[in-house]
Amino acid sequence: MLDPISDMLTRIRNAQRANRRQAMVPFSKVKLAIAKILEQEKFVDGVSVEHDGTRKMLQVALKYTVLSPIEKVPAIREIRRISTQGQRMYVKKDMIRKIRSGFGISIISTSQGIMTGAEARKRGMGGEVICEVW
Repeated sequence: MLDPISDMLTRIRNAQRANRRQAMVPFSKVKLAIAKILEQEKFVDGVSVEHDGTRKMLQVALKYTVLSPIEKVPAIREIRRISTQGQRMYVKKDMIRKIRSGFGISIISTSQGIMTGAEARKRGMGGEVICEVW
């Protein structure tokens, strides 16, 4: 696996398209930080660490809006990886933009940890743009 963060985002995207209740992702501290931000911003219902034999797995409980008994809409409409291994995308504090006019978030890796774009803008720091969610 070349890019574990892209794998995590793809697993979440595929699980929501298949109307699953949860997505299981191999554990890492960076993935846990990203999942905690998604939980904090109300894009997922919960995040927990499960022990699957010898490996740790990250369990992400997905969130849906129920329109009718047979139709539900996922809380995450789109989740995109911005900075890849082949092309890293860095932004300065002045260049952090709003996602979908404030309805989405960007997740940025800064020198003080992983945080949302709005929080990085408020703290006055830039960093690597990991992904965008709306």
